Amino acid sequence: MSESKEYVSRSDELGNIHISEEVLAAITAAAALEVEGVNSLSANLGSDLAELLGKKNLTKGIRIQMEEEKVRVELSILMDYGHTIPEMGRAVQDGVKAALESMTGLEVAEVSVTVSGISFEKSAR
Repeated sequence: MSESKEYVSRSDELGNIHISEEVLAAITAAAALEVEGVNSLSANLGSDLAELLGKKNLTKGIRIQMEEEKVRVELSILMDYGHTIPEMGRAVQDGVKAALESMTGLEVAEVSVTVSGISFEKSAR
């Protein structure tokens, strides 16, 4: 995610509602981590660089894009050994889509999941 604060804005009869992309990423992270077998989120180059610079990012490995009124999500996960990768990916996609749509009212067009590694130990999340 970019360092600039981006917001999704929606208008209703009482005014405007602004949702930060960081909030969308946090919802994505929480939903992904609820899936059994997901060990953790996996950092990408952008968040690794942010951590090296001393900026902690709780939504590492998540990229949010807004196209018109639709959300596109890319995330990287580390999964526990013993789970089936296609089933894990689908469960994460379903969970993230459901959480984002129910909490924000936005339409989710795409959830792309990258399994970047496998953990052979139990996570102490």
